Amino acid sequence: MIFTIAMRELRSLFLSPLAWIILGVIQAILGFSFFSNVSAFLRNANPQGVTLAVAVPIFGWAAVMLLFVSPLITMRLVSEERRNQTLSLLYSAPASMTEIVLGKYLGVLAYMMTVVAMLILMPLSLLFGGALDWGLLFTSAFGLVLLLASFAAIGLFMSTLTQSPTLAAVATFGALFLLWIFDVSANLWGKNTLSYLSIIDHYLPFLEGVFSSEDTLYYFIFTAVFLIFSVRRLDADRLGA
Repeated sequence: MIFTIAMRELRSLFLSPLAWIILGVIQAILGFSFFSNVSAFLRNANPQGVTLAVAVPIFGWAAVMLLFVSPLITMRLVSEERRNQTLSLLYSAPASMTEIVLGKYLGVLAYMMTVVAMLILMPLSLLFGGALDWGLLFTSAFGLVLLLASFAAIGLFMSTLTQSPTLAAVATFGALFLLWIFDVSANLWGKNTLSYLSIIDHYLPFLEGVFSSEDTLYYFIFTAVFLIFSVRRLDADRLGA
């Protein structure tokens, strides 16, 4: 049932013009940035290698761009079902709330992984002209996957709170932006609880080729917490209906 719901969600995403527009805009901007980095590298070769000079900045840009567009991707997950009054049909399906939430989550996550897969093709094209630092490329891609998994989880949760997709998108962006800028507090007061909660602070080590179990665990816990919140929210909604 999880797979069925995930495929339904993924199919509905790709039937939406917005999904294709987002893919096109992201690829266009990242492609321009990629070729700019390649050009700069060819003019002044970085002794640390082409992966660090060309590929890693693309992953950094992708994180920033997806901070803005993820709310647009996740906003309809549940809110639109609620607005169209089809949520009750979903409740009556032979599936638990956990299966419904996981299905919707995996569907939107599969879409986001399409973005990552298309992004990875850019640095792979550098193989025609030289060698890549596979470790650095893998950690950067892995970090982005974890980051997007957390974006999708919080977006899904926000979508369970309202019947307005627009409101869900705004709330998701607000929450992600707040979690992003928690990192600033480290500059003011040094490392503290707020800076530890920063969603970007745990991503940066991956861009440096550092695989940290602590950072990985942070994203797993972050994602799990918001998925559990989503299950609880829908469960309470069903019992109250």
